[in-house]
Amino acid sequence: MPHDRTWRFSRGTQDAPSLGGLNGSVPVRADGTWLRRLLGFLGPGYMVSVGYMDPGNWATDIAGGAQFGYALLAVILLSNLMAIVLQALAVRLGIATGRDLAQACRDAYPRPVGILLWLACEAAIIACDLAEVIGTAIALKLLFGIPLILGAVITALDVFVVLLLLRRGFRALEAFVMGLLAVIFVCFGVQIALAAPPIQAVLSGFLPTTRIVTDPAALYIAIGIIGATVMPHNLYLHSAIVQTRAYPRDLEGRRAAIRFAVADSTIALMLALFVNAAILILAAAVFHGAGRTEVQEIEQAFELLSPLLGVGIASTLFAVALLASGLNSTVTATLAGQIVMEGFLRLRIPDWARRLITRGLAIVPVVIVTALYGDQGTARLLVLSQVVLSMQLPFAVIPLVRFVSDPAKMGALVVPAWLKLLSWAIAAVIVVLNVKLLFDTLGG
Repeated sequence: MPHDRTWRFSRGTQDAPSLGGLNGSVPVRADGTWLRRLLGFLGPGYMVSVGYMDPGNWATDIAGGAQFGYALLAVILLSNLMAIVLQALAVRLGIATGRDLAQACRDAYPRPVGILLWLACEAAIIACDLAEVIGTAIALKLLFGIPLILGAVITALDVFVVLLLLRRGFRALEAFVMGLLAVIFVCFGVQIALAAPPIQAVLSGFLPTTRIVTDPAALYIAIGIIGATVMPHNLYLHSAIVQTRAYPRDLEGRRAAIRFAVADSTIALMLALFVNAAILILAAAVFHGAGRTEVQEIEQAFELLSPLLGVGIASTLFAVALLASGLNSTVTATLAGQIVMEGFLRLRIPDWARRLITRGLAIVPVVIVTALYGDQGTARLLVLSQVVLSMQLPFAVIPLVRFVSDPAKMGALVVPAWLKLLSWAIAAVIVVLNVKLLFDTLGG
């Protein structure tokens, strides 16, 4: 078998590359130092990391830090390590087979199963977009006084930002994302310095405790953190965008591409770990430390940060980072929606139409809940959206692990035995936690 045909699916459609004309559009170096070659692959990992620090993370991290102090830092660390492994699997699938996860599912499963997986993924994308709408609308309200409902409607205009960037090439899109990530990183770096949390308490928080599982309230937030961190649509997204690099489509070229792409995603996800941990640490140090354990909403956090820290700029930095996070997340949701729809259904519609449909489905519940229950209802909807995301995870994780563990599909690039065992263990943890959450929720 030729090296560029290392995969086999039941209904191969190799004539339709993932992302169409963007596939193989970004040149990379075939020689030079390791660092210079890595620079060509930097980008997709940062685009994926956006989903790991979107506004949905803020709600769960703030609630977790305010209510349980530093205890849930262990969950953030665990979910980030799980994310590193799962995104590495998505990279391997995309590069080794030339298929993104949606295409692979469509080729490998009967049509009814494929439709079920597609619907589950669409639900996850809508839940993610819901978090982006709420987060961006809240940021616009905090910074400019725009009413929440109007802010939610304004978010529909972000489609034009994405279209403008794509016209300039995939690298322009990556540069936009990385620039906003730098803003988020700096804002939280300053806020952590202002909060000055106790180092020993922070380090102790990274050690897991039984309370996380035995306390239903802690478990609910913990599952929300996992749902906000390990995002199902990111697996579809990553398996596609790594193929934008023009690496040689032979066995050695693919091996090298996997190494550099995994390094890219691992570095980017460590940045996401810092941001997620920073949000929870900030909430624990400022709110939990002051006895304000009831703080669960982003707006509450904004109003209390500056008074409790005694620094006026703290709340402004918080809102600026939130706005950057919301804007950034629109890019990944747009691309993920395109990849999922084209991969599962072979249905191509204009990017602007796809974006407006997804955003419309997210705006409607925000407007209704805000009108009926006010801002507090919106905050609860934000946390719930992250739990919904977590419930969709098994539908993406299990097929991914199956594919990368199958020598018939992966050829010489199949995952080694130790990684296969680790991957199935992660999948099992996700399924067990979600079943327990469902049981606790139904049981009241």
